[in-house]
Amino acid sequence: MKKGDVKKVVLAYSGGLDTSIILKWLKDEYNCEVVTFTADIGQGEELEPARKKAEMLGIKEIYIEDLREEFVRDFVFPMFRANTQYEGVYLLGTSIARPLIGKRLVEIARATGADAISHGATGKGNDQVRFELTAYALEPGIKVIAPWREWDLNSRAKLIEYAQKHQIPVPKDKHGESPYSMDANMLHISYEGKALEDPWLEADDDMFRMTVSPEQAPDQAEYIEVSFDKGDAVAINGEALSPAALLTRLNELGGKHGVGRLDLVENRFVGMKSRGVYETPGGTILLTAHRAMESITLDREEAHLKDSLMPKYAELIYNGFWYAPERLALQALIDQTQHHVVGDVRLKLYKGNCSVVGRRSPKSLYRMDFVTFEEDTVYDQYDANGFIRLNALRLRLGKMARG
Repeated sequence: MKKGDVKKVVLAYSGGLDTSIILKWLKDEYNCEVVTFTADIGQGEELEPARKKAEMLGIKEIYIEDLREEFVRDFVFPMFRANTQYEGVYLLGTSIARPLIGKRLVEIARATGADAISHGATGKGNDQVRFELTAYALEPGIKVIAPWREWDLNSRAKLIEYAQKHQIPVPKDKHGESPYSMDANMLHISYEGKALEDPWLEADDDMFRMTVSPEQAPDQAEYIEVSFDKGDAVAINGEALSPAALLTRLNELGGKHGVGRLDLVENRFVGMKSRGVYETPGGTILLTAHRAMESITLDREEAHLKDSLMPKYAELIYNGFWYAPERLALQALIDQTQHHVVGDVRLKLYKGNCSVVGRRSPKSLYRMDFVTFEEDTVYDQYDANGFIRLNALRLRLGKMARG
């Protein structure tokens, strides 16, 4: 892209060192106007300093938005209706936040007349793909500036030198190397890089922020009830809560009992393997509860079809295809299965474990009169003879023909 082609750019701005450097770099390198956008998706940081820093750097149009309810309602909950786990274990806390941020970048670009967006994702990671696929899906003609793929500020020392040269404040802790890279939102915290790059070394326990270690969790188990309506959690212990408030409460409960830690080596979309350590306390409870609710409300083939599609659905989210037609088609199928996922699940939280101990639903397909081992009048056990013989027919014919 030619430097003179961009007139105005919307920057995904955290207020941290890297994006503050990007802000100044965009103005100098592209000679363009910069709009900043900072999203509150529950990362637990005060956002007003980001506004003040942007103002100090000469920015006139500053957007700071509370997206917590939208994040949980329109992104986290739809994903959890599918029981989504990437590579069988990862609850996609970072992945699911990117399409929301990317969507708002595009919407703000439209509102302010900007012709480009910019982000601080590196050229080695997945986030660059997620932001840009979202942008192009929603605004095909948008321009994207990814400084980490253009500049030569490829070390912490060079970044700090650039910041000092241009009078950008450098926090004291940024002069030394941070032991890891961290990303946080309402659903999780991820830790990657540096001290965690050796997959043989255990993460330090003092790194974790959302959860206590299972060893330090209470010695007394805690029982909770999560209520569902059409596949979404709507109440805890009988108290109706908004999506964001509900996830916040589950995070508190799970964190207290050491639930939701994960140490994973995953396959990045760009081709390399990466070690990540994650905390997802509320999401872990939510997944466990939702599967339990489905276990008594979904038809067998309906449930098995969902399970067979989940890995593909998870891969689409991980790789940045939230707005792709295939993800939308899968979502329609998933949502169709959720109409009768209604009821309550009782869970036991204890020392890092989240166990299902009860489930009930007015739409339950579980019938005690059919499954009892006692005498019943609704099931003729003799019918199993023909059922087994018919299912065995192809096996018998195959053996007779092939020996």
